[in-house]
Amino acid sequence: MPAFGRASATGDGGSATAPDTAKDTRPAGRKRLYQQLYFWVVVAIALGIAMGLAFPEQAAGLKWLADLFVKLVKVVIAPTIFCTVVVGIANLGDLAKAGGLALRTLTYFIAMTVVALGIGLITINLFRPGVGLNLSFDEADAAETIAKAGDAGSEGFTGFVLHLVPESFFSAFVDGQLIQVLVLAILVACALTMIGERGKGAIRGLDTCAKIMFGVIKIVMWAAPIGAFGGMAYTIGEYGGEVLGNLAFFMLSFYVTCLLFIFVILGAVCRLAGFSLLKFLRYIRDELLIVLGTSSSESVLPRLMTKLEAAGAKKSVVGLTVPTGYSFNLDGTAIYLTMGAIFIAQATGSDVSVWQQLGLLAFMLLSSKGAAGVSGAGLVTLAASLAAFDDIIPLAGIALIVGIDRFMSEARSLTNLIGNGVGSLVIARWTGDLDRERLSYVLDNPRDVNVDALMAAEDREFAEQATAGADTATPAPAASPAADAPSTAADGDTAPAQEGRTGAGVSG
Repeated sequence: MPAFGRASATGDGGSATAPDTAKDTRPAGRKRLYQQLYFWVVVAIALGIAMGLAFPEQAAGLKWLADLFVKLVKVVIAPTIFCTVVVGIANLGDLAKAGGLALRTLTYFIAMTVVALGIGLITINLFRPGVGLNLSFDEADAAETIAKAGDAGSEGFTGFVLHLVPESFFSAFVDGQLIQVLVLAILVACALTMIGERGKGAIRGLDTCAKIMFGVIKIVMWAAPIGAFGGMAYTIGEYGGEVLGNLAFFMLSFYVTCLLFIFVILGAVCRLAGFSLLKFLRYIRDELLIVLGTSSSESVLPRLMTKLEAAGAKKSVVGLTVPTGYSFNLDGTAIYLTMGAIFIAQATGSDVSVWQQLGLLAFMLLSSKGAAGVSGAGLVTLAASLAAFDDIIPLAGIALIVGIDRFMSEARSLTNLIGNGVGSLVIARWTGDLDRERLSYVLDNPRDVNVDALMAAEDREFAEQATAGADTATPAPAASPAADAPSTAADGDTAPAQEGRTGAGVSG
């Protein structure tokens, strides 16, 4: 059985490279079930459901546990994305190549967003869950959401473009506006590439900052079971069977649509790219369970990036596509936007023509971008979109789904996560930066990838390089006995095809 370690230090493509020799790989060692984080997340979800059913009043007061966990993660997401995008683009060493990668990334993301919006529009018109309900709503229930939506992109195209640029360099980080952070990261990466060798130290520094942020998230992740317990207990205790009555059909329609998008659309995309969606879902099952419990795909950002690199995607590609996808490839949110808007129209008896629905879809193509930077992104972005069509669909109708939004956030987050993971591998394949032999092996043997060992090994190598004053622009010999730690390739113009991932965490 092969064990994939350090790739060849020559070349820049994504072709498969020869596996390391046995002396270059070190079995990662598998943890027992009770030592796995996802196991405790599953236990926490079960306990949260039980708590919500048995003690609903007390459980309804536990939402702060979930909010605390998500806030701990969000506090480091903006600097993490900034550093990883800058390093990812700068490592390409060529603005033309970086521009080509960015263009292909945006093309893919926009295409998938259109498909997600479209499939949501089709299914809501087929299922028609809101027709005949004639539900009444209390506008006060939606007052807070409508207020948040006031500045969330209801000014059309010009408002969207102006929103791309922050008031100051640091305001994007303070406000948590990820789309603005991306713009700054692209500008800084281009500047570093243009100044050449003088920018190598800054790139190494930013790579170190990114690893520090990853370390913080890794520490915070041990609180994931607590966040999952609080979130699930609150959801069941607060809403229980009240909301699950009249609006159950709408929620079921949304979940079915997400499943259709994942297994039909993404499944077809995976097949065209040469790998199995089901095997990929098995590969990231730990991350899926964590997102299910916390309703936040941001909580698994470093783990997802590490797994994609271990699966054969080039580090510089992952460093650009995954963080960018958190603002530009929110497939679950896109489905939610069109389905939520038309459901409100159906439930309130509003007549929306086909052309008006297509206009709404076009507007949401813009409003959905950067949604991750808004607290309560899905619901707030929906309200911001409806504000532009208030003469057709009553904005106050958002109150109808405020109560069930929590039940739908898990499906949104899971769909967003899967879409970003698949998208990164597809773009890597498209650009020739995917080691297909390695991907095939890892998807067939997912237990051979130890995320914690990979991240720890990378930290060790960074410390060794700092102590020895090593020049990271010169890759370590592939056959070195000390090569069990991954190469960071922080500043190489020709980064190894699979830099950053070795046999320390991928064993056979």
